[in-house]
Amino acid sequence: MSYHKRNEEIAEIGLFYHIDKTAVLQEARVFNDSHINARKCRLLLTKIIYLLYTSESFNVKEATELFFNVIKLFQSKDTSLRQLMYLVIKELSGIAEDVIMVTQSLIKDIQSKQETVYRANAIRALCLITDPSMIQGIERILKASIVDKTPSVSSAALVSSYHLFKIAKDIVKRWSNEVQEAIHQKASNSGFSSVASNYFSGGQKNSQVIQSTSNINQYHAISLLYLIRQHDRMAIAKLVQTFAGSRSSGGGFFGGANSGGTLKNPAAICMLIRFASKVIEDDPSSTRQIYEILEGFLRHKSDMVNLEAARAICDIPDIPAKELHPAVSVLQLFLSSPKPTVRFAAIRTLNKLSLDNPTAVASCNLDIENLISDQNRSIATFAITTLLKTGNEASVDRLMKQISGFMGDISDEFKVIVVEAIRSLCLKFPSKHSVMLSFLSGVLRDEGGYNFKKAVVEAIFDMVKHIPESKNVALSHLCEFIEDCEFTKLSVRVLYLLGQEGPKTPTPTKYIRYIYNRVILENSIVRAAAVSALGKFGFYCSDPSVKKSVHVLLDRCLDDVDDEVRDRATLYLAMLNDEPLAKKYAADEATFALATLERQLVEYVSAEDNSKQFNLDAIPVISKKQEEEERRRNRVETTTLLPAEKKNGKTTASKKDKTSSSSTSHFDRQAQYAEKLSAVAEFASFGALFKSSEPVQLTESETEYVVECIKHTFAKHIVFQFNCTNTLNEQVLENVHMVMQPEIDGLVQVAEIPAEKLEYDVTNVIYVAFEQEDPEELANVSFTNTLQFEVKDCDPATGEADPEGYEDEYQVEDIDVLTSDYIRPDYISNFAETFESLAENEVVEAFALDREKAPNLKVACKSIIDLLSMQPLDDSDKPKNNNLHTLYLSGTFLDGSKVLCKCRMTFNASAGVAFELAVRSENMDVSQIVLLAIS
Repeated sequence: MSYHKRNEEIAEIGLFYHIDKTAVLQEARVFNDSHINARKCRLLLTKIIYLLYTSESFNVKEATELFFNVIKLFQSKDTSLRQLMYLVIKELSGIAEDVIMVTQSLIKDIQSKQETVYRANAIRALCLITDPSMIQGIERILKASIVDKTPSVSSAALVSSYHLFKIAKDIVKRWSNEVQEAIHQKASNSGFSSVASNYFSGGQKNSQVIQSTSNINQYHAISLLYLIRQHDRMAIAKLVQTFAGSRSSGGGFFGGANSGGTLKNPAAICMLIRFASKVIEDDPSSTRQIYEILEGFLRHKSDMVNLEAARAICDIPDIPAKELHPAVSVLQLFLSSPKPTVRFAAIRTLNKLSLDNPTAVASCNLDIENLISDQNRSIATFAITTLLKTGNEASVDRLMKQISGFMGDISDEFKVIVVEAIRSLCLKFPSKHSVMLSFLSGVLRDEGGYNFKKAVVEAIFDMVKHIPESKNVALSHLCEFIEDCEFTKLSVRVLYLLGQEGPKTPTPTKYIRYIYNRVILENSIVRAAAVSALGKFGFYCSDPSVKKSVHVLLDRCLDDVDDEVRDRATLYLAMLNDEPLAKKYAADEATFALATLERQLVEYVSAEDNSKQFNLDAIPVISKKQEEEERRRNRVETTTLLPAEKKNGKTTASKKDKTSSSSTSHFDRQAQYAEKLSAVAEFASFGALFKSSEPVQLTESETEYVVECIKHTFAKHIVFQFNCTNTLNEQVLENVHMVMQPEIDGLVQVAEIPAEKLEYDVTNVIYVAFEQEDPEELANVSFTNTLQFEVKDCDPATGEADPEGYEDEYQVEDIDVLTSDYIRPDYISNFAETFESLAENEVVEAFALDREKAPNLKVACKSIIDLLSMQPLDDSDKPKNNNLHTLYLSGTFLDGSKVLCKCRMTFNASAGVAFELAVRSENMDVSQIVLLAIS
């Protein structure tokens, strides 16, 4: 042993930093010595492992020669040397040739009864070097090792079998009985903590619980057993019931002679709990039975099991608050645990639960407040954000004081989480905006990166938009921020907001000074944004003195060194002198759907023949309010408090994430559809996609085959996209077609793209395309649909299908092509003016909706909007009067004609809704077609 002082700086470099591969290969000859020097060989093996670990490349010849030198060490009796030898064999087995030559030596070590320390290592090495064709030859050895009474040997065999499953499913599947036997044998006595039981009888739970670390082979065995049965839902449910047991009428969990007490290893029980969550996910009807199992695990003596069970209960969809209480109570007790990992797991679970069910977590607020001062800043951050979601209005002031001293001690990543929580709390309690705005302005002056400053700025933006009382103070704070802002993007965002909101304030002139300072002091990008903001003050403010001042400032910008700044100044000066021009290009609230515009511009630039003028009329028009909502939605979707979890190898989002993703913009989805369709050669000649419908379910979700349809409308074609899912795990469908029969003429089928295969629980797509026979007369037609396919039985465990099958078909619901499929919702900002200009192409008719179909005006508005597929304007889809209302609608017809509708409606409690619909368009025929959609 050396007593020399350790040099920490040299230690960081590493003992083997200057190792040369060639020298190591030369030294490897020492393995051939008749008298093996164990110490020297151990050091040399360590060097080899270091080279392999640092990705030093060995060619096949070098690896093979080294491999056969290393296996000479089988003659050594030194235990540590032999263990290093096994490790090197495993690392070299993927490079060297003829490694199976060592098979007999490894089998000899496995069967050795004297040297048990070698057996586990030999099993791992043997399974790694064994060729797939030779696995059957060592099957007997592995099966015996799985049920071996030595835990390390059993675990090695189970883990190796888990990896062999990828290449020999059929063989490993036969070992199911041995795997179950490995779970049952050598289970040490383990029950419930008496301290944990005291909690359920009214006492306190002591977190100082001794956890069992034996029987780790149970964890490996149950994981392998699940892998074998993973494609069989019933088998997984049975596995959970078998090894979890159930409550008996006369006692507690794990009671009596049932098999519930088989699993003693906490990690194995945690894995079983995850399998139970999977059962709920696949079969919601089993929720009650699985809940009882999970509730029983809350009484286990292991903290790990308690936490996993509580987390699983909190993840059950739509679980009643009463059934959440036991899990929340256990998590509340863990908040005071002396172990930081336990406290972190508990507060993290409660934080996630607070996103969807804050009232259930509110009872823990007193204990959560104690964690704000926790030494672990991660725990403190989760505590703060949880309190911000569950706290009441009276606690806001106290929380903000605590957070103020807390922000300086955490990283920007956690600061963003806190700011997002404050933003949500501010929108929840608008009356407390002054306290939170003061806090946000303070942290805005602190040091921080772009993501943190952006989160703060976006939070203030939301306050300006949703809390009118905070607008003046919030804009002032933002003005101070851009005086010393190092991020160009944020300066541009703030200047844009000042241009939008500043002219609407009582004293707009105080913001002009801050904006013009940016013209003098900043880079060209910020200067250009400042010029745009000044221009908006010029034509939004009615005060002549303000207009005059802005005119003078913009005149000075004409001498700027940057051409874009000069061009913007010239444009806005022209707008100040020409009110119609300003109204058309600056005050207009309409804008293009950016996702669609970007895609079509890319297609236009990439096309070989772009001699034709780019068609802007083909781009959907939305309001700037809609655009802002889309930007907000994207920001919320990308800013998540917790990452998506992985269950059984698949990433799953939280309930909040799923809600966000389901609200994806219609135009974003259409852009995705258009990109996919443009990649299909059969549809390349159809032109630009006009519209995609919402998915229409053609089957029930519980049927054996689930089918939904999306209609894609082109200028002369309609493409039907059928998303098909096979829910039967014992069948594979091949050569899957959708046979569509129109009830009347008008559409002719021109293309079909069947699905080659429908495997279990994997969605595949069928496309069927039809062409309009007469583009002048658009067809309204209903289709009967039949799914035709070849059925092949398959093994649920392996997914392998029989070679022979039989033809079959499946009838699904009809699909209708309606007038609404030829109309795209589009926004216009000047409805009255445009509607008046189309007076010569007007058709008017009166209609009525009975009380059952329209119990109020709001429902009537929704029915008319859905029927016409048009864009409601000026929030006219939200009636403010219960008896009288006027609905304004705008859209674009398939031929590019603008269509406007004015619907005046009245509501009578006995008769229902009566309304008069006036349709105007650029084409009289289009007006009549739209009107016929109602009648």
